[in-house]
Amino acid sequence: MPDLDPGARSAILDAVKALEGEAVDRLAALVRCDSTLGREAGALDLMAANFESLGLAARRIPTVPEALRDHPGFSPPLISYDGRDNVAAIHTPREVRGRSLALQGHVDVVPEGAADLWITPPFEPSVRDGRMYGRGAGDMKAGIVSYLTAFQALRLAGLQPAAPVQMQAVIEEECTGNGALATMLAMPRTDAVVIPEPGPSMAAMYSAEVGVVWAWVTVTGRPTHVRDMHAGINAIEAAMGIARRFKDYENERNRAENVHAAFRGVNHPVNVNLGTIEGGEWNSSVPTRARIGLRVGVMLGYSAAQTKADIERIVAEAAADPALRGTKVALEFKGFMADACAFDMESEICRLARRSYAEVTGSELRDYPATGLTDGRFFTLYQNTPVACFGPDAQEIHGIDESVSLASMHGITRSIALLMAEWCGVERAA
Repeated sequence: MPDLDPGARSAILDAVKALEGEAVDRLAALVRCDSTLGREAGALDLMAANFESLGLAARRIPTVPEALRDHPGFSPPLISYDGRDNVAAIHTPREVRGRSLALQGHVDVVPEGAADLWITPPFEPSVRDGRMYGRGAGDMKAGIVSYLTAFQALRLAGLQPAAPVQMQAVIEEECTGNGALATMLAMPRTDAVVIPEPGPSMAAMYSAEVGVVWAWVTVTGRPTHVRDMHAGINAIEAAMGIARRFKDYENERNRAENVHAAFRGVNHPVNVNLGTIEGGEWNSSVPTRARIGLRVGVMLGYSAAQTKADIERIVAEAAADPALRGTKVALEFKGFMADACAFDMESEICRLARRSYAEVTGSELRDYPATGLTDGRFFTLYQNTPVACFGPDAQEIHGIDESVSLASMHGITRSIALLMAEWCGVERAA
């Protein structure tokens, strides 16, 4: 595509500036939606309204496990998908002259944790010192607002992309990725994808990411009255003993010879997290059953299938330990079964993203090999579509008092707006 006309460039940037207040309001409305697992409908409805406000027809895309089950990117679901279809929209130009683009983001958020520890309630957005606080403000509703506002800014400047542009709002990035997979498969393949996920509290673009496997271990012991506790088998203690075995595995997977070159210099890139524990019935009874939930990282160059086999081996070895004699140990896999991936940082979309970001912010996007994961893996691993994954400065994501820098959000909006105009080309707005 020819370079963007300086007048058009200036008009687009002026339009982004004019829309800053509206963008903050749009972000606040999304943060007010409690879109934790199973409760995403309100945020999805709001995204449909956002698409319609841009003159785009909203399309609902269901996530159907039976249709996805044989795909290598599928993860075993945690709950039913009824009533929470993904939402997408497509802009079609009068004449296709440029390259197509998908703008993708997830509306789901992780639970707020201990709400009483937040300075302000997690689903009541609060702006303090230039940052908006609230669950999902950074991860990743601000990024979604950036891509919406970027498209709106082109329209305000009297322009529109001269190539198809998709907008995708998906669910379950935080636990399976199945929403992204279903939407990707339902939509036409584009020439590139931009995902404005937040970086590591600095200007960065995802260069690689680990995979993740979720596993659940249920231990059934032998209950007794506490006065006879030595005659019983404590299911909680047995479950904790199994969890401790994964620390040795974690140390092994972080040994230098097991770390891919893309993650060299990253401290402890493979993490095993004991994320949930349930169990017991009564303080004065030896507990009958305990269930633990584990998140096990997968290094690039190793597969989720291999990691699953490792988990099965570790749990089987634990179950055979004489210390657990008399218990029943069950293992199941629900949630992430996700492979790691590396992004092509020399792709045209990544180079353009770096240039656009540097132009509007005056700073550089650093390479970020992430110890978490994004929906970008689907486009990279299963579509061979280049992905530029970069977003605003967010802090305390998945923690207490999550926040996003509003100035950073506006910077990402300017970056995406210029990127979209140059990648797709522009024509006069319809």
